Amino acid sequence: MSTASGDPTTGTADFSATPLADTFFPEEWESGQESVRGEYATEANATEGATAGGTAGGTAGGTERAAEQRQAAAAAAGPAHRPTRGRYRGTSGGYELILRMDVDSVPGGPKVLRKVSGDFFSTGGGTQAYFGSFIVDAPTVSRTGTQVVIRGIASYTWQTAYTLVRVTVPRSRTNQRPGAATVEFLCPPRQLGATYVCPYVSPYFRTVEWEQDSVAGAVPFLSYDTGSLPQPANSPARILTVPRAYAEAGIELLVSGTANVIANNQNGWTNTELHGAMETNFSLWRNAPQWKMWLLVAGSYEGVAGVRGIMFDAADTFQRQGCAVFYDLIQGAGPEEQRAMLRTYVHEIGHAFNLLHSWQKNLATPPAPLGGNNGFADLSWMNYPQNYQPLNGNGGAAAYWGAFPFQFTDNEQLHLRHGFYRNVVMGANAFATGAADIEPALFDEPLTDESGLRLGLRADKSALAFGEPAVVELKLETTDLRGRATHNHLHPDDELVSIAIRQPSGRTVLYRPLLRRCVDQDQTVRLDANRPAIYSSAYIGYGRDGHYFQQPGTYQLRAAYLASDGSRIVSPVLRLDVRHPVSEADLRLGELMMGEEQGKILALRGSDSPALQSGNDALQEVIERHGTHPFAVYARLAKGLNFEHEFKSLSPDKTELTVRPPDPKSGIEQLAQVVKVSQQGKGVDNLTLNLASRRLARAYARQGDLEEANSTLDRLVRHFDTPAFKPYVKDAVRDQADSTKARLTEEFGGG
Repeated sequence: MSTASGDPTTGTADFSATPLADTFFPEEWESGQESVRGEYATEANATEGATAGGTAGGTAGGTERAAEQRQAAAAAAGPAHRPTRGRYRGTSGGYELILRMDVDSVPGGPKVLRKVSGDFFSTGGGTQAYFGSFIVDAPTVSRTGTQVVIRGIASYTWQTAYTLVRVTVPRSRTNQRPGAATVEFLCPPRQLGATYVCPYVSPYFRTVEWEQDSVAGAVPFLSYDTGSLPQPANSPARILTVPRAYAEAGIELLVSGTANVIANNQNGWTNTELHGAMETNFSLWRNAPQWKMWLLVAGSYEGVAGVRGIMFDAADTFQRQGCAVFYDLIQGAGPEEQRAMLRTYVHEIGHAFNLLHSWQKNLATPPAPLGGNNGFADLSWMNYPQNYQPLNGNGGAAAYWGAFPFQFTDNEQLHLRHGFYRNVVMGANAFATGAADIEPALFDEPLTDESGLRLGLRADKSALAFGEPAVVELKLETTDLRGRATHNHLHPDDELVSIAIRQPSGRTVLYRPLLRRCVDQDQTVRLDANRPAIYSSAYIGYGRDGHYFQQPGTYQLRAAYLASDGSRIVSPVLRLDVRHPVSEADLRLGELMMGEEQGKILALRGSDSPALQSGNDALQEVIERHGTHPFAVYARLAKGLNFEHEFKSLSPDKTELTVRPPDPKSGIEQLAQVVKVSQQGKGVDNLTLNLASRRLARAYARQGDLEEANSTLDRLVRHFDTPAFKPYVKDAVRDQADSTKARLTEEFGGG
């Protein structure tokens, strides 16, 4: 809520509002009005009195005669009444009200949710600031031949005594201009507060400007005919574009300008490159809340197989302004590929509107109810087809597409149309709302557990020094000797695993990664006697809410994994202590690691972004002045991974792609130290050591030293070839090393 004084629901009426230019219904919403004229005529007759021919208990012939009489009366009355639904705007006493009416149907238009909502903005001179929002959840609607009156009790984002809302709209015909809505705020039972006269603006509840760029060679999605493949019988066949899919939810996507074509690189895009590309090339971008967003049709994503799209704009204060889809994975001209492309575009843009995945809605603030099977039963754009598990029958992608009506769920449409302004508009509240607080009970153990799976959460150290990066290891294993099949997305960045953190203050927060990558691909793994467990390592010290381990004290962590069948597997509680700094030097070193930019660099595994220069400088100071301190290994890891890899950036005019080539010499200098101290048990965890060793081998191969690359991988295998590791772990490491050797030989040559 704004800090402006006053209350927009009190005061006197202001009838000087100037009507905006008329905005008529899109052609597809106007069509069919005549076919339902009787519906509106019947509503009016029900209020004004039945016609003489409408007697009760008539025969079939009488019913037909009554219908003929109603049709004749409707024809005599002229065109049908225009629905009141849509967006209105008016001013009163220094405030502007954006009103959304959602109480009657539009043929061919969005479903009716029976809500009235609005946003208030305080105005002064040439400035405007958001004040607050309200919603009327269950209004009563009465109609006469001349007006529609909607009444109900509103919920506000602030405290006010004027909780009763009354909206009066004159009834107009489809061939007439829409009438203005008069909105009155009352303190029950009858004390009148402010009154707003709000002329009609649009049939859409909200309008967003959408800017789309694509890399050279990528063909952006245009449209899909839903009748091309089998679909539910109650879902009409239609041509769907991305804007049309949102129009069916009542949201207007206005394509902004032309789709720019920018240079591509075949090696894929990293998280930091995507964020830098948005800040450079999103011409509408501002560090402010606004109804504007950017989508990049990129080539491919580097790092994780199966990533179709990502909402990467979650690393700063003004989030949810940009997302990307990865053409190399989703391309194709056939109907199945086009259908999947449509879903990917709509899905990623849904994240920008602050829509969570179907299985994550209970992690929002406040929590929203999950659908069946922990959300996997939702037929929604925000579910994954391969995750779909109905309450009855078979699940999976084929079942999803056979039942999916190409719509958002009712709760998702409610958010899109009527969610409070800051929870929906791009650049305002962070993803899943503005705070990370969650209800601790969400991570309670299930009352029964017949999943056949067990989740473990551990850390290499039971205590961290102040400023030391927090890294945890996740282990998913089977408890069923017959084996269980599930997905292998165990990293919390893939969003099928959640980690709750109870801080020393008693506040429970959710670790939320900087980027929301959508690993929208079926990756099933079978856990049995031959492979009883899978592992993942995650740095959770920094996320979208900043540093999670900022204060000394005791932290309690718990993870939850959603299995392919919808089972929720909860780990035991992990206790992790952060020690107090014992000297001025400890405090200074901790501060060097705890800056916001340093946190982003560690989470992103390095970056060349100019916006993170001071963070890179701080990490360089750790290396140069405290090179033997345990913290230096983390700074070296981020620097080394970044040096070993190229870094792509786009020119401001979007015509050139600048590629900073890999610097293998600098990469070796840093990564060799990481590997050395970690193999001595003084550095990173074993999973991160595996990653660092393979990237170090790649750096050697880039320099033309395949022999040392292979030796690095051999040392990695020997490190794991001890009784401390299970045989299947040793086999997995050996397979990774062998496949890495083969790739390096193929890419960089060898005799």
